[in-house]
Amino acid sequence: MAQITLGGNPIETIGELPQVHTIAPEFTLSAIDLTTKTLEDFKGKKKILNIFPSVDTGVCAASARNFNEKASSLDNTVVLCISRDLPFAQARFCGAEGLENVTMLSDFKDGCFGVDYGVTVNGSPFDGLHARAIVVLNEDDGVLYTEQVKEIGDEPNYEAAINALS
Repeated sequence: MAQITLGGNPIETIGELPQVHTIAPEFTLSAIDLTTKTLEDFKGKKKILNIFPSVDTGVCAASARNFNEKASSLDNTVVLCISRDLPFAQARFCGAEGLENVTMLSDFKDGCFGVDYGVTVNGSPFDGLHARAIVVLNEDDGVLYTEQVKEIGDEPNYEAAINALS
């Protein structure tokens, strides 16, 4: 379990992020058009998994905007923004914000991504949502970098995530 905070109050996740130098767990998530997406769908590309509780919070929205901006200059890289929001909320958010360089994916159906990646929050008002985290993968789904953000209300280290790609 990762020890993190929500508004300065201690909470935890149900597990730990995948270890660097391991292969990332497979996942099945829903896209904004309700199609199913798996890790295999992004094979051959570098991936930044931007994991967060909800697009309807300021910090989560900021992280999606920041990665959207940075993704436009990254070669052979996709940014996957992953939450438990309904795909409809994710689509609304991307449309309102004009985000075109990130792919929104939802873990709303079964929460398995949150369990497999160790980011499901436990013991707080955010129970069942994802903690804020970053996982960077190479073209073959090897884990290059992870960041479990210690305070859910803080933004991730964007530069460290981008630098892990080189």
